[in-house]
Amino acid sequence: MSSISTQAVIDLIQKFHIVDTEEPLTPDSDLFSCGLDSLAMMQLMLHLERDFNVRISPAEMTRNHFASPEVLATWLSHPNRTPA
Repeated sequence: MSSISTQAVIDLIQKFHIVDTEEPLTPDSDLFSCGLDSLAMMQLMLHLERDFNVRISPAEMTRNHFASPEVLATWLSHPNRTPA
C-alpha cells in the first residue's frame, strides 16, 4: 500500500468542498471544528476510497480517524490497513 500524504488529503477536502471554513486547512486542522459532520464524513469517505483506492468500513468511520488531515492520512497509510 502506498503512503497517502497529508497534503493529498487536504487537497481532496478542498477540491470537493467537504468542509466550508474561512481558515486555510492545515495538517492539524480539527475537521469537526471546520464543519465536518456525518454527511460530509460520508462524502469524504467515498472520495478517499475512489481517489486513494482504500476501503473504509462503517466501523472505521470514527472521530479519532477523521480528526485532522494528518491523522487521516497517517491512518489510511498504515501498513496493516486492508487495501480496496
